[in-house]
Amino acid sequence: MAIKIFIDQGHNPMNPNAGAEGNGYREQDLVYYIGKELEALLNSNPNFEAITSRNSPTEMLGTSLATSLSARVNAANSWGADYFISIHANASGIASASGSEAYVYSESSPAFVLAQDILTGLSEATGLADRGVFARPTLYVLRRTQMPALLLEVGFITNAGDAALM
Repeated sequence: MAIKIFIDQGHNPMNPNAGAEGNGYREQDLVYYIGKELEALLNSNPNFEAITSRNSPTEMLGTSLATSLSARVNAANSWGADYFISIHANASGIASASGSEAYVYSESSPAFVLAQDILTGLSEATGLADRGVFARPTLYVLRRTQMPALLLEVGFITNAGDAALM
């Protein structure tokens, strides 16, 4: 039986819940396309079945921050995903901030090992620093999912090099 992975492209195309901006890019646009590429890659392997939270670049989830987050979590829970991966681009007022990092509900979650493996792969593929995996139980998408969940910051949209890789 295929492993079911729900890919959440963090943020909406506009408020509520729009993402960060930097170097001429919008987070919500970059993570939409990264999510769709990941979905296609996973679905090309018979061991995986993947779907995304947003099916078009203009699709809005919810009418507020709370309902946007709830829509993502409810879709993953209803689908019966085995794993939840929320994709984001980090931002910083320090333009040299660089690298990828991930957040999980707890270090004892199976998502912790998955996040470490993803960060290792990202670092090997891009040369970006692996900034580590951190427990962040307050994040809605990590505490309300019924499956192991991680939030992945693929790089810093405010760093020109990271943004170009995205």
